[in-house]
Amino acid sequence: MNNKIIIINGPNLNLLGEREQSQYGSITFEKLKENCLKESKKLNLELNFIQSNIEGEIVDLIQNSRVNYDGMIINAAAFTHTSVAIRDALSIFKKPIIELHISNIYKREEFRHKSLISDLATGGIFGLGANGYILAIIAMQKILKNEN
Repeated sequence: MNNKIIIINGPNLNLLGEREQSQYGSITFEKLKENCLKESKKLNLELNFIQSNIEGEIVDLIQNSRVNYDGMIINAAAFTHTSVAIRDALSIFKKPIIELHISNIYKREEFRHKSLISDLATGGIFGLGANGYILAIIAMQKILKNEN
């Protein structure tokens, strides 16, 4: 297999382009999704790009990803700092995981400095804006091809 990846986006990311442009830029969620699908196609990766505001749905997505995907990119958004359930689901994924954040969580409010998922991730990308998604896709492709 080695070419199926999922990008899971957490709460409020569906409002990209509308909310806090100083933190998240002006790109819309749909444009971000389009850019990611285009990049994955160039790299011969099959990509599923999903967003949910519901913690339990994200847990279900992660659990189901164990059998359907070779790698995962996750921007858990606010759940990064609060969800033990998402952390527990990620701990059973046992495949490459890239943690992603559009903003630099370490330059924001103190409560955002603690990620409950970083130690489970293969690697992380923080603070590089929407371009971080493209970099994560490229990195995941290299990880899956054992080029990293």
